[in-house]
Amino acid sequence: MDIFTTVDKSISVFSTTFPGAPVIYLNTYSDEGQQVFETAQVVGRPPFTLVAISDLDWNQDMAPWDSPAAFKNGEPFTGGADDYLRLLVEEIIPRAEKELAGPPAWRGIAGYSLAGLFALYSIYRTDLFSRVGCMSGSLWFPGFKEYVFSHEPKCRPDCIYFSLGDKEAKTRNPVLKTVQGHTEAIRAFCQSKGIDTEFQLNPGNHFVQGIERTIAGIQWLLSK
Repeated sequence: MDIFTTVDKSISVFSTTFPGAPVIYLNTYSDEGQQVFETAQVVGRPPFTLVAISDLDWNQDMAPWDSPAAFKNGEPFTGGADDYLRLLVEEIIPRAEKELAGPPAWRGIAGYSLAGLFALYSIYRTDLFSRVGCMSGSLWFPGFKEYVFSHEPKCRPDCIYFSLGDKEAKTRNPVLKTVQGHTEAIRAFCQSKGIDTEFQLNPGNHFVQGIERTIAGIQWLLSK
């Protein structure tokens, strides 16, 4: 494992020695990269490199634009996703891939919650990622469904994995309760564009088995 920092972000590179192995970039909330990498490697899946980024300013780096707080007493969202994506593309990716055994066969981007939203948003801003894992993605984010419906990805992805907990939409919060409807609508829209998609409905609310759901999404991306 190689670790480096840039602009207060901590980046852990869990690499494989196989030349041309794919690379998946995972934005993390609680530095769960090592557990994800070790568990996601199963028989029948190709070897891969995982680049896990932590110490993110969650409500800024993962938010595509400004938006009021989604929870009572919560922090507002200050849209810094474009700035963070520039850092990812211009600094983090070149440095992370410098020591790899050859260029990757493909790059994926994945994340849970707001990082799932960011993963999907990123393909509309850069053509570097061809597979997307949006696990329990915050697709309730105001204006995001409309953004997807009115924009074209910079490069059409090979596949997109969506997942959600079956209790996530069962809330009185008028913003958060839209999450399942928005996720299913965005998945159907992507499917209508000829993109290979998967939607997995998991038992539980947003705060259970986040790591397990993340691993499942990454394993699906590797299986394609």
